[in-house]
Amino acid sequence: MLLMSRFRPGDQVTYKMTKQSDHPTLRAVNVNPSEKGDDYAYVVEKYWVVRELTDHGTVIVQTRRGKTREIPVEDPRLKRASWWDKLLYRQKFPTLEQISADNNLQESSAS
Repeated sequence: MLLMSRFRPGDQVTYKMTKQSDHPTLRAVNVNPSEKGDDYAYVVEKYWVVRELTDHGTVIVQTRRGKTREIPVEDPRLKRASWWDKLLYRQKFPTLEQISADNNLQESSAS
């Protein structure tokens, strides 16, 4: 339960997502070709906001495009955004208005 206190709803977080494709994006880091050279494995930094905490040790985050993801709180790729991340990448984090609008949309569609 101590780990759960690391995050609170509304916290901005970063996540190092591993991906694999034949065309890495411009934001890709740690790009490594596959053995036969057909594709690449790489890491992309994602900028999300904590939506809620669950009782079973996961954090539900929201992406800029409104998707939600459930991530274990102990995942070493998940961390609170530093002040530097918040300053440099502020346009990449979802805003609280986006989260509120998405919550309202989900509530109205459930009724």
